[in-house]
Amino acid sequence: MIELIYPYDIAPIIPAPTVDSAPLKARACEWLPIVEPNGLVVGRSVRQYCHGGAKPLHPVIHIHIIDRFSRIYLQKRAMHKDIQPGKWDTAVGGHVSYGETLLEAVYREASEELGFSEFNPIYLETYEFESSVEREMVNIFAAVGSFELHPDLDEVDEGRWWELEDIDASIGKGIFTPNFESEFQMIRRSLLALL
Repeated sequence: MIELIYPYDIAPIIPAPTVDSAPLKARACEWLPIVEPNGLVVGRSVRQYCHGGAKPLHPVIHIHIIDRFSRIYLQKRAMHKDIQPGKWDTAVGGHVSYGETLLEAVYREASEELGFSEFNPIYLETYEFESSVEREMVNIFAAVGSFELHPDLDEVDEGRWWELEDIDASIGKGIFTPNFESEFQMIRRSLLALL
């Protein structure tokens, strides 16, 4: 697993602030670490900058939840989301906040999105994903079990368990996020090997 390596002192703001720049006015915003592919944190920036066309590499976590019947729990992204609204996606996904470790982000995001905290995350893989909006270092984790999940309806529109054949039948039909489709194909065998 790649660990985030933070500098001794707080990392510089990217882009470098000016008197009139938005980062100085956005002190209450969500700050994200800007990283090198090896996990070295080289800066920090606000979410808007990371999604605003410059596309600096920033870490996110994804959690795939699978039960003992080989069903996969997915969330339907809220319609107010700025990226892929209304599409089905990984059970949990979110940005790592500046100063957090990957595991801290895993537990925070699981709690925020699904009220889910009693699990043992299993690291699967790290890869880079780039879209027209952003460039992410995706850190994939899995959780295995029959959990009682409570989706936060401010974060997601709904969540449910999917049979593998239903996922297979829906791939390529615009039901899932493109990132979920490619990621699921990448980790499918590793995920099923956990059962």
